[in-house]
Amino acid sequence: MPYPETLKENPRIIVFSDFDGTITLDDSNDWLTDNVGYGQKKRKQGNADTLSNKVTFRDSFWEMMESVKTPFPECIRLLCENVRLDPYFGEFYQWTRKNKVPVIILSSGMTPIIRALLVHLIGPEANDIEIVSNEVVDRPGKTKDQEGGWLLKFHDDSDFGHDKSLAIRPYAQHFAERPNEPRPTMLYAGDGVSDMSAARETDLLFAKKGQDLVTYCAREGIPFTVFEDWRSILSTTKDIFEGRKSLQEIAHEGAAKVQSNEQTVKTTK
Repeated sequence: MPYPETLKENPRIIVFSDFDGTITLDDSNDWLTDNVGYGQKKRKQGNADTLSNKVTFRDSFWEMMESVKTPFPECIRLLCENVRLDPYFGEFYQWTRKNKVPVIILSSGMTPIIRALLVHLIGPEANDIEIVSNEVVDRPGKTKDQEGGWLLKFHDDSDFGHDKSLAIRPYAQHFAERPNEPRPTMLYAGDGVSDMSAARETDLLFAKKGQDLVTYCAREGIPFTVFEDWRSILSTTKDIFEGRKSLQEIAHEGAAKVQSNEQTVKTTK
């Protein structure tokens, strides 16, 4: 359910999450680019250029998708055969359904691919997950089921193509304007350069170990806690939901782990 319908049941927690490489082990857009597009080397250079602010994510991602000429239905078939779900996300999602915790996917990918993968990997109950993402349209003079027949349609006009912060801010503004309403804790999980726009927007940020979002947050001084899979996110979310730990305790633990890892890296050099 989109805002403000999400708030009708007064959730105690709202979980926003990236999709590719966060909920899945594999990034569907990277897989397409590497296997039926212009290849891994050029894609990784585009990611590096985005992280160093040489190009916008929008321009880099547009080039990636333009390099894929495979008919769109075939793209979905290939991805359903090759993209894997994080082994603990299914358990996390069942817990959120039981406890009325909304899960909202904020993705710089494409809605029809995400929906198809969710239903394939989780089952029909995944249709209940809200997706805010880019879309796919027919290329002028062609249709999506033809070679080179589909076109990426960005969600907005930002340099990200989809500025994820714009989907989160209405929730924060809602409670800022209604200080007497109980405010849910807002969480975000992500892994890469497409998540930079959302990194400062929630109460707690989960950044995937070893990925570009960790590099960005460390460089920019943005607080975060590292995760390797959804088992740790589920554990932390339960701690918040059941009042066992405060956000401050979790953030402190996250910062201590990052400092420890940094010290280990320095020691081994």
